[in-house]
Amino acid sequence: MKMVRLTEKSRKDITAQLLKRSPDSYEGYEERVREILQNVRQNRDKAVFEYTKKFDQVDLDSQTIRVSREEIQEAYNAVDPELLGVIRRSYANIRSYHEKQRRTSWFDSTPEGTLLGQKVTPLGTVGVYVPGGSAALCSSVLMNIVPAKVTGVERIVMATPPAKDGRVPATSLVAACEAGADEIYKVGGAQAIAALAYGTESIPKVDKIVGPGNIYVALAKKAVYGTVGIDSIAGPSEILVLADESANAHYVAADLLSQAEHDQMASAILITTSEDLAKKVQDEIEGYLKSLSRAEIIRKSLEQYGFILLADTMEDAIETANQIASEHLEIVTQNPFEVMMKIKNAGAIFIGEHSSEPLGDYFAGPNHVLPTNGTAKFFSPLSVDDFVKKSSIIYYSRNALRKAKDDIIAFADAETLTAHANSIRVRFENEAE
Repeated sequence: MKMVRLTEKSRKDITAQLLKRSPDSYEGYEERVREILQNVRQNRDKAVFEYTKKFDQVDLDSQTIRVSREEIQEAYNAVDPELLGVIRRSYANIRSYHEKQRRTSWFDSTPEGTLLGQKVTPLGTVGVYVPGGSAALCSSVLMNIVPAKVTGVERIVMATPPAKDGRVPATSLVAACEAGADEIYKVGGAQAIAALAYGTESIPKVDKIVGPGNIYVALAKKAVYGTVGIDSIAGPSEILVLADESANAHYVAADLLSQAEHDQMASAILITTSEDLAKKVQDEIEGYLKSLSRAEIIRKSLEQYGFILLADTMEDAIETANQIASEHLEIVTQNPFEVMMKIKNAGAIFIGEHSSEPLGDYFAGPNHVLPTNGTAKFFSPLSVDDFVKKSSIIYYSRNALRKAKDDIIAFADAETLTAHANSIRVRFENEAE
């Protein structure tokens, strides 16, 4: 990791370096993604099957693209009972947390004859994308499906790429069934996003697509936004640890590496007021790398996007953390709750030395689908709000409208929208002035 003295210039340079990881910087991939989307939109199942053969080396047809009940049963048989218990306990925590986020419709009436309100309605069909690759992220299955289920979404459709043997990882299937997926399809990449957005003979069109993925998935979600809703454009994972001299270097180093192992574009940053801690963390990282299974990925990640920033004051450190707006933020200081109150921008905040980031990834309950690349300044974690839509309710009696009509007409006339004014005026044209 690069050790840098925190200044205004170094803060701007590092922020610019991190933003290079944004999907907005992937122009070279956009044309290829557009081709895939257009092909699937026009040729539907045929295009999906061709791309699955090309990218995943799996032959599928309309009979095999959907995961069968037999495959699900085989998955349950394959998953260790102890792991199944872990998945169920994690599911219970995630469900309990998201149930507290539920919103209800509300209505407010007055004696004057008005009723205003908001009607909250679950989405009809949601598509959940689950990435494949080198790690089967069954935790992402739970995090994306559970809030949709809690909200009452009618139909939850999961898409995930098959392995070369044509199967979906058993843990992903089990997690999906435990969480409440209604249908599971063996398709990945931009072609999966296209199928969910436009529909094919085998895969239903959905109202919204959620879930992380690679560059192709991120750009495909961006391209279909408007045809369907999306949660966000996810970038590479990131962690920022805010620490002072009281922090345990052994723990801090371990937590930084927990995100750096995701991929070579992941970011791991330590901001500290203690140069002694900074040096100890560097030593600890080297020690860990001798035994970690994804050490090569971690090294490349740290070379490009790993920083230790030395701050003169905790106020400078906090200001920088708010500017970076990290996906995951750990606070390991003498007064972590006091520091937490000064944090404005972060996807998830972990407080104290025993609240390490993987706690949120797997088990605590809050969602681990979080804003990245500085978007925590204006985006929030995935929640039940992502799976409902809200309708405004307006009712006025004749007497209530009579009291408001002159104001409405005046407003419409001021905007020279005479048909608007007329819509109100005609309701009282037979009344004496």
